[in-house]
This record gives sequence, C-alpha cells and structure tokens, in this order.
Amino acid sequence: MSIMSAFTASSIYDFTMNSIDGKSTPLRSFEGKVVLVVNVASQCGYTPQYAGLESLYRKYRDKGFVIVGVPANNFGGQEPGTDEEIKQFCTRKYNVTFPMMSKVSVKGADITPLYQYLTAARGGDVKWNFTKFLVGKDGKVIDRFEPKVTPESPDLAAAVEKALQ
Repeated sequence: MSIMSAFTASSIYDFTMNSIDGKSTPLRSFEGKVVLVVNVASQCGYTPQYAGLESLYRKYRDKGFVIVGVPANNFGGQEPGTDEEIKQFCTRKYNVTFPMMSKVSVKGADITPLYQYLTAARGGDVKWNFTKFLVGKDGKVIDRFEPKVTPESPDLAAAVEKALQ
C-alpha cells in the first residue's frame, strides 16, 4: 500500500504488514475481531507491559480479541534488535503468543502507512512506546491509550469488553 493510500483507507483492513517471521499479513485476516495495535520495544521502561498484554490477550482471545504487537525503534533507540532477536526476547522473557509484526517506523518521514492511518484517526503522532490503539470489529479506531495506561487498567479492560459486545 502506498503512502498516499493511508489517507484514503477506510479501516485497518486496507493494510498489509509483514509478520515478525517475514510473512505477508493482510490485516483483513483480523476482520470481525476487536484489535489492540501496540507499538512495542524491548528496552523501554514500559517493556514489562508485554506480560500484561499477553494476559489481556489470553483473557479475551476466545471472545474475538487480538493484540498486534508492532516493534518500532523510534523512541530512544529502545528497539535496536532484528526481528529474530525481538521474537526470541518476547517468547523467552514474556511468553508472547499474540501476533507480532516486523519492525517498522511509527512516526516521522518513514512512518508506516498503518500508523499514518491510526494517528490520523486518533490523537496525532505517537509520542512513545506502548501506545495502544483499540480498533473495533469494523476495523475503525475507537480509542487510544497512552503508554502509562497499562494492560491491567480497568479503563482498557472496560473498553475492550464494550467493543466485544
């Protein structure tokens, strides 16, 4: 998808990304699910949120919820690893089972089209790692949670539950 088409996209389903294993992943494969898109990093003060994200995913995945982790090195060089290193870290340290994408840029001149769409839809530029975009079953952004809002937050859980109804 070209940069310009990010502004004409009608939902996240219009985008395709590469998985952390390098496989083309049309986001349309998540159609009908509630999706939490999170830009992640392995060397951030918020990195322990991986544990909470995994817990949240396991709690709601059978109800139609999915988390999509999007590694990015935009903030303080806190995600310097290769996709393989990131995957090993997430698996070994946090037992992450939710889908992870290939490392991309989530802000600036080289921003990936998905993040152009997400940030245009809600709240402007991503300011730090572990910003969370909640996407409804229709593929449209319905809420945004800044990094300080943890996966255990009652506000986040309530928003997920409401979106799953």
